[in-house]
Amino acid sequence: MPEPLIVTLGCRLNAYESEVMRRHASEAGLTDCVIVNTCAVTGEAVRQAEQTIRKLSRERPGARLIVTGCAAQIEPGRFARLDGVDHVIGNAEKLAPGTFRALADATLARVVVNDIMSVRETAPHMIDGFGSRARAYVEIQNGCDHRCTFCIIPMGRGPSRSVPAGEVVTQIEKLVAAGYPEIVLTGVDITSYGADLPGTASLGRLVKQILLRVPELHRLRLSSIDQVEADEHLLDALATEPRLMPHLHLSMQAGDDMILKRMKRRHLRDDAIRFCETARRLRPDIVFGADLIAGFPTETEAMFDNTLDLVDACGLTYLHVFPFSPRKGTPAARMPQLDRALIKERARRLRTKGEAAHASYLDRLAGTRIEILMEREDLGRTPQFAEVRVDRKAAIGTLQWATLGRHDGRRLNGMVEA
Repeated sequence: MPEPLIVTLGCRLNAYESEVMRRHASEAGLTDCVIVNTCAVTGEAVRQAEQTIRKLSRERPGARLIVTGCAAQIEPGRFARLDGVDHVIGNAEKLAPGTFRALADATLARVVVNDIMSVRETAPHMIDGFGSRARAYVEIQNGCDHRCTFCIIPMGRGPSRSVPAGEVVTQIEKLVAAGYPEIVLTGVDITSYGADLPGTASLGRLVKQILLRVPELHRLRLSSIDQVEADEHLLDALATEPRLMPHLHLSMQAGDDMILKRMKRRHLRDDAIRFCETARRLRPDIVFGADLIAGFPTETEAMFDNTLDLVDACGLTYLHVFPFSPRKGTPAARMPQLDRALIKERARRLRTKGEAAHASYLDRLAGTRIEILMEREDLGRTPQFAEVRVDRKAAIGTLQWATLGRHDGRRLNGMVEA
């Protein structure tokens, strides 16, 4: 029988949840269907979701087409109107086994999207892993209580809610026993972890508990964090726990104080710089990535220059650059907009700055000896997440020592030790 095809768009959390859906679909005996797990982070992401759905409808005639994810949660009617779409399912419903049993029995309503803001708990989903045998993702938190003026995601994910620490540890133990050497903690706003739990739970406390209770775990990595919410226990773990990887991806968004205020961010420029200085003092080999938006409404050239300068001021290595895209329903969409050509030009300049910073970092690694985790037989990553193409094949999921050589601007070459 044909297996369900699951197409994932967007973030790591979506990738994790797609695997939960894959398991539920398999257990329900669901066969010839296509499930599209959409993203809504930008207007372009929603347009890409529509294009993907239309393409799949043409390529898989006769298969049931099911649309879910953040874009479907926020605009269910928009996707229900697309030709070929059989079902639209909300973000809470997509994780419920009963949804897939009803799909298999052909008893599910065409549109099942409930009020995500009423969801108050996030249940753990025990999966054996997915994708590469090198790393697995574990959801520790979902939703967001903040209201940044550019962001629609809280409307798709609901309020912040945390998975209890014991359940997180149990899942990580299972994944490590299955052979995964690296675990990535993921969620929508993971630095808010624990605020809804009893006691004094926090992301840093959770990290310490995982590393204490799962000594067999080789590497623990964090997905994107909001640096202003990083707690003292997280900073202490960075300084004292070598198994916590020295790579943080930061939700910075801009480097100008006025733009940060208009974004309704919870930090100023100097806060971001101080955090990077503190983390680097505690862990000298740490590297930083950052999300940055180019062309936010009212951004002047001087304001944009402050964001460009932030790359050097914080010593950023990896940039995720987003040209500002207004999302209907957000305050930023009602602010005075910049010309689209100017937004794209600023995004290009910011990406160029990021590429130069990354190349400079790779230059500094030449000649060093480092342990890499093999993602493919010929490709691994350092603890700082730099890609290394190796000179001899090694098994996926193994840790190999290599001496690093030249790079092509994206990847280093490495000689694996015998």
